[in-house]
Amino acid sequence: MPRLFAGIELPEMAKAQLSMLRGGLHGAKWVEPANYHITLRFAGDVTNEQAGDFADALADIEAGAFDVEINGLGSFGGDKPRSVWAAMTPCEALLRLQKLTERAARTAGLPPETQNYTPHITLARLNHALASEVAHYLQTAGARLRFTFPVKRFALFSARAHQGGGPYVVEETYSLYGAEGDEEE
Repeated sequence: MPRLFAGIELPEMAKAQLSMLRGGLHGAKWVEPANYHITLRFAGDVTNEQAGDFADALADIEAGAFDVEINGLGSFGGDKPRSVWAAMTPCEALLRLQKLTERAARTAGLPPETQNYTPHITLARLNHALASEVAHYLQTAGARLRFTFPVKRFALFSARAHQGGGPYVVEETYSLYGAEGDEEE
């Protein structure tokens, strides 16, 4: 069974900017920059038939190109932080694309997503990190983190089961209309 998700690849410029944040946080297992992405819809372990149906439904999505603005850092887990991520300004085009990938997943027979969507780029997974140290890291490392990059396409990724953090493989890409050229930045 393949483990799949739909997401947005990051251009090299964005990977380079985010990779400079690696280090300085006890208990962090840093995601390799090659595996940075924005998840649109996690499908999980699916049958080959569901995988094909999901890929076909994603190919039917019609959405426009847009820009993503990275605007700081955040964490999941509250008093027991479990990850650090780059935050972004939610934009209508990104949220629309996420809703369309959710619809594609349902068309493929996958159960509905039960969690609210928080667009982010996972930078590190945390193991026994102190909340106070994470808060300090978020404040200092994220204070001047601001940049924008274009999104011209999205992708269907596969991942190894139980690996968390990659390596991820792009199985298919889907162009967004209004994108000038398909080359990767």
